[in-house]
Amino acid sequence: MAPSPTRRALLGGAALLVASPALLRAQTRTLNLYSSRHYDTDEALYSDFTKQTGIAINRVEAGEDPLLARMQSEGANSPADVLITVDAGRIEKAQGMGLLQPFASETLASRIPANLRDPDGNWFGFSTRARVFLVAKDKVAEGAIGSYEDLADPKWKGKVLIRSSTNVYNQSLTGSVLAAHGPEKTEAWARGVVANMARPPRGGDTDQIRAAAAGEGDIAVANTYYFGRMALSSKPEDKAVVEKLRVVFPNQADRGTHVNISAAGIARHAKNIDAAKAFLEYLSTPSAQRYFAFGNSEYPVVAGVEPPPHVAAWGKFKVDALNARVFARNNAEALKIMDRAGWK
Repeated sequence: MAPSPTRRALLGGAALLVASPALLRAQTRTLNLYSSRHYDTDEALYSDFTKQTGIAINRVEAGEDPLLARMQSEGANSPADVLITVDAGRIEKAQGMGLLQPFASETLASRIPANLRDPDGNWFGFSTRARVFLVAKDKVAEGAIGSYEDLADPKWKGKVLIRSSTNVYNQSLTGSVLAAHGPEKTEAWARGVVANMARPPRGGDTDQIRAAAAGEGDIAVANTYYFGRMALSSKPEDKAVVEKLRVVFPNQADRGTHVNISAAGIARHAKNIDAAKAFLEYLSTPSAQRYFAFGNSEYPVVAGVEPPPHVAAWGKFKVDALNARVFARNNAEALKIMDRAGWK
């Protein structure tokens, strides 16, 4: 049986892996990976690393907060070599807790855009997801909404579907608005968003998307990979949802669309340093980038690696160049602002 287009794309990238110095230096044959990514498609990513390097991966998976608490309680006895998680707010939280160590790599510096990595080398972003609007085609005209700021426009009263303020994706989004406008304007914006909500926040990004398709609101705020999964779904109900909605990339006329990251860093008490470095550099190879992109509908971060066709079909867009560490460090203040605004 001929491989599928997705499979061919993944296989095609594997041949492009070039052994880096860290790969060649890897002395240990095991890597202890602490991960809060819960995507089944990552199995292929990890298997490919082992195939390429001979380094086995022992993986511990848990939610972000329990995983960080575990690393903290383990202290110097922690077996963790690498932490991988989603959202800059979470990886920066790990850094703030003293759970990571800096890593200087010419390979990563040349491949990972500067805005997607910690300036001090404590963590690196390896894939992105844009926080976009999924709008009802039959209710929101082309160009009717163009920015995050527009979410607070009274004309969208009762039309906005968005998750809770406790969701880290929304904290990072608000952190980016805070960086752009300062606290007073950001709080006014947050109050406007609350006033325009179609319902009290509940559920995840997929729930917002489904609600927009069902007519509960006109504008869902969600990360692109959730919509990408639905676009690939074989379920008729998912196909119906996708057919009703259109992707809008906010702020194309000014700073660009907010993107967040899946990121990784070397654990502070890593025992297998060479294996950890090899793994991080592997994540920036074309083959690994294709696994992120084709496996979970994420955007690759390395130049020359294209997103899968169903993601590329949404169009190219301008990305907010704000360094991810900036909006991540704004998360705590962003949450306070959202709370004061009544964003539940």
